[in-house]
Amino acid sequence: MPRNLCLTRQCLGLVTRIECSIRPLAGDNGLWTLLFAAGMTGEQPSTIKSQGPFHGPFVAETILQSIVESLTLHGYELADDPQIWCLHLQAHLRQLNGGHERLAL
Repeated sequence: MPRNLCLTRQCLGLVTRIECSIRPLAGDNGLWTLLFAAGMTGEQPSTIKSQGPFHGPFVAETILQSIVESLTLHGYELADDPQIWCLHLQAHLRQLNGGHERLAL
C-alpha cells in the first residue's frame, strides 16, 4: 500500500476528498503517524486529523489499509489525483512534533 493516497466520493454532485499520508515522527525513535485531510474537492480541507503513534511504518500501513477498506464500504474510491493538501498535512505533522521538524540532509 502506498504511503500517500487519496480517496473521493461523489454525492449529490459534490465530491468529498480524503487525503492520507504515513509519516515518521521526529526524534528517530521509530514512531510513525497517519495524517488525514478531508473536505470538498477544490476547497481547503475542513478537517485535519492524525492517528498514532505507531511502532514502525508497516504497522501504520496496516491500520491505513483497514481504514481504506472501511471507507470503500461507505462509497469512497481510491483516486489517482495528486495530493493537494500536503502542506496542510505537513503543518499538522509539525504541530505533532512540537514545532521541531527533522532536517533531511
